[in-house]
Amino acid sequence: MYKVVSCLGGRWAVLTGRFCSRPSLATFHGASGALCQKSAIKCPPTDLPDMPPCTFRPEEYKGMSKERMMEIRRKNCNPMTMKVTYYKKPVFIHQGYMQWLWDVDGRRYLDLFAGVATVSVGHCHPKVTAAAEQQLRKLWHTTSIYVYPALQEYCEKLASYFPDPLKVIYLTNSGSEANDLAMLMARLHTGNFDIITFRGSYHGGSPQTMGLTSNAAYKYPVANGLGCANTMCPDVFRGLWGGSHCRDSPVQTIRECSCAQGHCIANEHYIGQLKETFATSVPSRIAAFFGEPIQGVGGAVQYPKNYLKEAYKLVRERGGVCIADEVQTGFGRTGSHFWGFQGHDVIPDMVTMAKGIGNGFPMGALVTTPEIAASFAKGVHFNTFGGNPVACAIASSVLDTIREDGTQQNSLHVGTYLMTELAKLRDKYEIVGDVRGKGLQIGVEMVKDKASRDPLPTTAMSEIFEDIKDMGVLVGKGGVYGQTFRIQPPMCITKEDVDFFLAVFNKAVHGYMDRQ
Repeated sequence: MYKVVSCLGGRWAVLTGRFCSRPSLATFHGASGALCQKSAIKCPPTDLPDMPPCTFRPEEYKGMSKERMMEIRRKNCNPMTMKVTYYKKPVFIHQGYMQWLWDVDGRRYLDLFAGVATVSVGHCHPKVTAAAEQQLRKLWHTTSIYVYPALQEYCEKLASYFPDPLKVIYLTNSGSEANDLAMLMARLHTGNFDIITFRGSYHGGSPQTMGLTSNAAYKYPVANGLGCANTMCPDVFRGLWGGSHCRDSPVQTIRECSCAQGHCIANEHYIGQLKETFATSVPSRIAAFFGEPIQGVGGAVQYPKNYLKEAYKLVRERGGVCIADEVQTGFGRTGSHFWGFQGHDVIPDMVTMAKGIGNGFPMGALVTTPEIAASFAKGVHFNTFGGNPVACAIASSVLDTIREDGTQQNSLHVGTYLMTELAKLRDKYEIVGDVRGKGLQIGVEMVKDKASRDPLPTTAMSEIFEDIKDMGVLVGKGGVYGQTFRIQPPMCITKEDVDFFLAVFNKAVHGYMDRQ
């Protein structure tokens, strides 16, 4: 897996994605945009994993300097932009193609985070790009006050991916918008107000959805999301209860389990906690229950196999509707099913989605039943950009591409391979506590040690995170304590890409352990 190459040849090509006859000279651009030469590039280590080849060649970057970009970022962008910037030495992205990204220096990265689980079929996928270009030449924008083909064509196509009675669609611009709308529709339809979500969940950052979100990092000390209550997340690795047969994943936890076949004690305990929430935290009648089929920002947390089925029954008994947040799990990402909720053998009353719906183009949607939709029509709600013709054309092409490219099947096969190989590294290293997920919705939870399952400190996570990036791979972080590496790549990655990442991750963890 490791390939020793010369700094003056092959390794430079591996890092930059192109062969260069003079790697001792690097091109850079001054604030004026003038092309300059800078010598004395540090020769990278020569024992790094060999990056898979790529025939695509990015355009040469001729824009402003990195220094100028950071100056503007600090001066003119909201401070939150700097706060969320990944890495001590940020990555300056210039161009992307399928699973690859290039920075302004021409260095290539394997993208395993897909712009926060958003690029579904691949950066600048040729089919989706062609659909966008075709629509842009025809009609950029109009709204739903007029009838235009792209909206109807897409809504009919998207509805065909859902079971009855989930056939009515409202298009938005983001997942936060879709979830905000779902809250409103649930309250209008049921005549109730209170909504329950899991601890550790993330459902958006708007004033209303902030109440659904249960993670202190995304909270502000202002009134938000009134009527929202949280129940214990049925996390079978970090939670109070869990075992080795609980979840629907190729990889189970390292926790011991004495449950009989088909009987999960952990599930009973977590359902008991939900009943406790009903008894203590909300009125006897509620509006809704929100749940991601697999938590995203929470760190790819999975629940016991029958949890959602039993939870939905309890919610409906109390007058509430059940809402599946598919913003990160939808469009085949879990591999076994097109929608994450299908893996739990349930049918929600509402489904929200965004991110992968447009392969990076801003779009969201809410799918519900005719009955619930009729309750919403009592007033007037208008979204200027929801269902924009360009968005609809792109999203329609994404659905076609998933089918034509076998994207969902690729998620299943490549994702299962990745998880089973990561499990071997979990068994090898004391600080790799858990590997979980389905398809290409994967989490790797890092711990101080397997006995305590205490989160690996932030400083340690950052060290490993930086090393992975420096070897040419981009991953994400999540979990309530920032202790989980999130792997949610464009769903076009290959087993060869996976082998490269496994070598990188192994080297990064091994390097951290050696430094202790």
